[in-house]
Amino acid sequence: MTGRHAAVSVRREQSATRGGRMDPVRTCVGCRARASRSSLLRVVVRDGVLIPDEKAVLPGRGAWVHDTPECIDNALRRRAFVRALRVSGPLDTQTIQHIHQRNG
Repeated sequence: MTGRHAAVSVRREQSATRGGRMDPVRTCVGCRARASRSSLLRVVVRDGVLIPDEKAVLPGRGAWVHDTPECIDNALRRRAFVRALRVSGPLDTQTIQHIHQRNG
């Protein structure tokens, strides 16, 4: 689907939240499933280091992933963060791996 039809489809997939406002839909880079933005974790690159952006306010391009061991491991294994964040060269993923292991 492209063009206008794709935009209509995305709007239909957005889930309603309090007050009738729509919650944006993002795609998890780990499992490729679409989910509401509020149910995903945003990840950004700062100085070559992959870090979680829990409040989704850090500047720059972000990648969205479910905060589960399966999705984070899939994204790391498939190098999905490198592609989604459009960085050249290797990323330091130890920070996100350490935080993820500590939390779950």
